[in-house]
Amino acid sequence: MVDDVARHYSEGGDLAARIAERLQAAGKDVAALTTADLAAVDEFHIRGRQATLELARSLNLSAGSHVLDIGSGLGGPARTLAETFGCHVTGIDLTPAFCEAAAVLSGWVGLGGLNAFQQGDATSLPFPDRTFDAAMTIHVAMNIARKDLMYAEARRVLRPGARFGVYDVLQGEGGQVHFPVPWAREPAISHLATDAEMRRLLADSGFNILDVVDSTEQSTAWFEAMAERLAQKAPPVTFRAFLGDDFVDMTRNQVRNLRERRIRTVRYVCQA
Repeated sequence: MVDDVARHYSEGGDLAARIAERLQAAGKDVAALTTADLAAVDEFHIRGRQATLELARSLNLSAGSHVLDIGSGLGGPARTLAETFGCHVTGIDLTPAFCEAAAVLSGWVGLGGLNAFQQGDATSLPFPDRTFDAAMTIHVAMNIARKDLMYAEARRVLRPGARFGVYDVLQGEGGQVHFPVPWAREPAISHLATDAEMRRLLADSGFNILDVVDSTEQSTAWFEAMAERLAQKAPPVTFRAFLGDDFVDMTRNQVRNLRERRIRTVRYVCQA
């Protein structure tokens, strides 16, 4: 199952090279990129950088903070935190191709010194107890059946009083999800929790839940706008670079899933 998830996200080979090729074809100089140039691809979650900043602002970050990003993908959220707060962010991801590309992209925008990425399993983190000042996970648990292990590991590696931010896609009340979606082409690797299950899982892992925000309405509007942009003129680099040609179908299904409340987007802010 772990291999199936990794394959879903990495069938396209050298991601950084393909991203560079598309940026150069659009007239961008890879040696002079900014995080804005990567925005269309490196924040692989609903509502992008805005959602990352909303989560990050609740984590009590400073320039001296060491943050763990569980399921760091191409490193967009890690770069956003490093650029905005000056903190050091360590990203861990199941997919080696994502870790390799994330390191390259951070180097392109001059944030390599504040970002580090390594391959690993969210349910068995390769870090000592009480290592991090804060942690976050964005659109990751949808692929993880053993969420209890994931959240227990997050709790273990956080210092006492540290904050843990979770922003994920949840099972809604409207019925089963229409596939394919960005995190799964078929139900076998999709493991959505309900809001009630999430609250229980986080509490059972030793977290005190400080705040819960449902952003489903905003997410619906965001995805509708994305679908309209893609239908008119796509940016030079999109998530299609690593998800393939069926990303268009995934986008269409996401709009339908959100409209029909088959999925919800919810943010949880917790304290260890």
